[in-house]
Amino acid sequence: MISRRKFIQQAATAATAAAAFTIVPRHVLGKGYRAPSDLLQVAGIGVGGKGESDIAAFAKSGKAEIPFLCDVDDKRAAKSVASFPKAKYYKDYRVMLDKEHKHIDAVSVSTPDHMHSIQALAAMQLGKHVYVQKPLTHDIFEARTLTEAAKKYKVVTQMGNQGSSGDGVRQLTEWYNADAIGDVHTVYCWTNRPVWPQGIEWSKNKAEIPKTLDWNLWLGTAPYKEFVDKLVPFNWRGWWDYGTGALGDMACHIIEPAFSTLKLKYPTDVTASVGSVYVDEFKRGYFPDSCPPSSYIVLTFPARDGKSAVKLHWMDGGIQPPRPEELGPNEIMGDGGNGVIFIGTKGKMMCGTYGINPQLLPTSRTKEVTVPPTIKRVPGGADGHYAQWVEACQAGYGKVEVSSPFEIAGPLTESILMGNLAIRSYDVRKPKGDKPDQFDYPGRNIKLLWDGPNMKITNFNEANQFVKREYRTGW
Repeated sequence: MISRRKFIQQAATAATAAAAFTIVPRHVLGKGYRAPSDLLQVAGIGVGGKGESDIAAFAKSGKAEIPFLCDVDDKRAAKSVASFPKAKYYKDYRVMLDKEHKHIDAVSVSTPDHMHSIQALAAMQLGKHVYVQKPLTHDIFEARTLTEAAKKYKVVTQMGNQGSSGDGVRQLTEWYNADAIGDVHTVYCWTNRPVWPQGIEWSKNKAEIPKTLDWNLWLGTAPYKEFVDKLVPFNWRGWWDYGTGALGDMACHIIEPAFSTLKLKYPTDVTASVGSVYVDEFKRGYFPDSCPPSSYIVLTFPARDGKSAVKLHWMDGGIQPPRPEELGPNEIMGDGGNGVIFIGTKGKMMCGTYGINPQLLPTSRTKEVTVPPTIKRVPGGADGHYAQWVEACQAGYGKVEVSSPFEIAGPLTESILMGNLAIRSYDVRKPKGDKPDQFDYPGRNIKLLWDGPNMKITNFNEANQFVKREYRTGW
């Protein structure tokens, strides 16, 4: 890899030696040649698993180069290291940004949820464009912080919910705008996740830390705990210290079609109920560190621009909404395990994860209703989500539109995390009056009222502890 500084120096030397050319024409460099200065220099933080496919997609665009890799687990990063042998490898993102920031244009963050915001913000403060995997952040406060930071530092941002660049959500929006189903008042969203353990007790069995893993760096902002087996690289999603459960994992893909189609903003209230885990025949298990095995959440979005208020229902852990009468007995609802159903005053429509396979109900209407396209498609659809961001970074802040900038992804993430705030409040215990040894469970069956602009629950203060968490000392 040739650094930009070195390239410019070499180019200047060449120009002096070949005075006949003030500027070297591109065709002289050869067909298909791309000068190093044309390639977006993307550093990857978290380059195993989803991070591996993310940086590969940036490179595949043909408009980006991956000069730096960072991961706390050498084993997890091995494939990316092999794919980009010229890239310099770091374990600590802070060291990488400190030493290499002059050679970095943009940063991709694909780490566990609890590290997203601090890593993205560090890059943004250095003026780097950022691509952050979903959910954008672990906490509501963090989502608001990144949304404001994108404007402050004027960097190009994108969340990794690639369905927002797909054709499906654009088709749904065109049907809605054309009044094909009328005024939408109810939305059902569901997923078959979690496919990792939730609603369980933290393991009491300590395990040996793998030699390839820096456990302290992996914990990062989270409270210190001894390493336990089967937490990394995937099952962390079911623990509040690190993940955001099934809702955080899938809602950015599944709720996004409704959020963007209906132009939703902050919800005004939320309710939640959770699935039970029994430790014996009579007593429900209460494991405050672990996300529940299933949940049912209802978010209320206020009326806007002459449209009705919207009740958005979220279900996970195998719970699904009532099957629409308009759907044939052998037709698949959503994509089976996941999906979205919009209910309007004139009809219904549905789609699967990422907004795929949009259909009007009954499905025969899908071909019968003709609506001219009014929304520009992203080349490559969902797969073009990566190239779209790369091109926007190359153009500069505010020059090229992206599908999920933080000004959209931030409020979407906040709304989703409102569901988790309600889930966690469900089991918050509060002393009964002057009897400190007896407890009420006011989160149970309570409607939490949300002041979006001020990020505050106004009727149950105990819930506000989940809006913003405390980072471990030193982070």
